[in-house]
Amino acid sequence: CIVIFTRLATKDLHKPISILFCNLAVSDLFTSFSGFWISMLFITNPDITIFGSKDMLAPYALYTTSILSTIYNLVSIGVERYLAVAKSMRTRFRVARNHSIAVVFINWVLAFFLGCLPLMGWNCLHKEESVSVLYSPFCVNYLIFIAIPNVVAAFIIPLFTYLRIIIILRRRKLRMKACGQATGTYKSAEIQVARTSIFIWLLALISYAPFFAGVIFDATNHQCHIDLYPGVYIFRNCTAVLITINCLGNPLIYTLKLKTLGAKLKALKCLSINRIRACAI
Repeated sequence: CIVIFTRLATKDLHKPISILFCNLAVSDLFTSFSGFWISMLFITNPDITIFGSKDMLAPYALYTTSILSTIYNLVSIGVERYLAVAKSMRTRFRVARNHSIAVVFINWVLAFFLGCLPLMGWNCLHKEESVSVLYSPFCVNYLIFIAIPNVVAAFIIPLFTYLRIIIILRRRKLRMKACGQATGTYKSAEIQVARTSIFIWLLALISYAPFFAGVIFDATNHQCHIDLYPGVYIFRNCTAVLITINCLGNPLIYTLKLKTLGAKLKALKCLSINRIRACAI
């Protein structure tokens, strides 16, 4: 909420990256709210969170939707940063506000569609086979369908985009050095991108890897709920805590640290064009 109010108060929402930042904060807010909803259900009636119930479909669907939206926003921010740097030499190309609004709309539509599939009938309320142990009444095949491609996207795409940004900044630094120009700005931006990308990777790994491991365990497990109580359910609660920590970490990494980085990259976009023209002359 602080991130959302800050973005609205600074009147900086017209920038494409600011729209993505604000939408990421909304996704984190939904994740925290749905996690709080599930926690209240666990406090009032623990059995339905273990054995499954129709009452768990809606909160789990909202939880899944918010997590998917967060993942898609993180990927979108990485792609936007890459386009802002990689295409800065082309003056005709520019990530506009309409592009960010369209991306936000597509992210939410895709997240709602995939997250609400159990509400549309893809659940195991009336059949015991392939029912999830950790997230009953979800089906195991649904969790695999959701988890594997999205976790791969959350790790692979940001890795590619931020590595490409670092490589591009390093190449431009070498070009400016060959032209006898100062390279301190490029070196500072390169260090900042590398540091931020490491934080992003560590936070994503710590937050989502245990959940992915829980889905793999769910798919290979053949024991009933009682035999796994309470250890597996403590692990499930820990994965929820880690996902919530990801919601707390995103504003620190993206809104606070990347604000300076975004200013540097925007300055680089203007400086690179002027310096290349100067070198050409």
